[in-house]
Amino acid sequence: MKMKNEIIATTIATMMAVTAIAKAPQGDIVDTAVAAGSFKTLVKLVQSAELVDTLKSKGPFTVLAPNDAAFAKVPKATMTKLGKDKDALRGVLTYHVISGSVLAADVIKLNGKKVKTVNGAEVAIAVKGGKVYINNTEVIKTDIKTSNGVIHVLKGVLLPPKTKMNTTAEAAGGSCTSCSKDKN
Repeated sequence: MKMKNEIIATTIATMMAVTAIAKAPQGDIVDTAVAAGSFKTLVKLVQSAELVDTLKSKGPFTVLAPNDAAFAKVPKATMTKLGKDKDALRGVLTYHVISGSVLAADVIKLNGKKVKTVNGAEVAIAVKGGKVYINNTEVIKTDIKTSNGVIHVLKGVLLPPKTKMNTTAEAAGGSCTSCSKDKN
């Protein structure tokens, strides 16, 4: 009987370990974004800005990731100018990254507060009607866990305040508002 109980206990422990491994994040932020298939523009920009190694490093990082639909809302002229200015591109992309792993449950507790991004500027967090907004941009999916942090999906692209990119966006006819709000 004792041996039977030990076998059952060992089997249960093994099943729990296998389940935990299956649920554990396997890829880093970049690999997870690539595998998702809905962040092609973001991944391309991260590559252009030479930030891949950073986002594959130990971290942890929280990435506020605009999906391809969000980037499609950005004026084409703004994207073209951004693609030609690596410093401005880095500024915009690092404005979408927070040091540390901030899960959705933590974000909700930050309602009405500002959080510093990797680029040095802050983003404002608001919870309205059960939805989370970063600088008035809706978070549409949360807690995509990776081996070096977490990804939250945004419905728009954030532009940092008072940066070279804002000047570039304005010169191209765009603005923070046009890049982060729906055009319905």
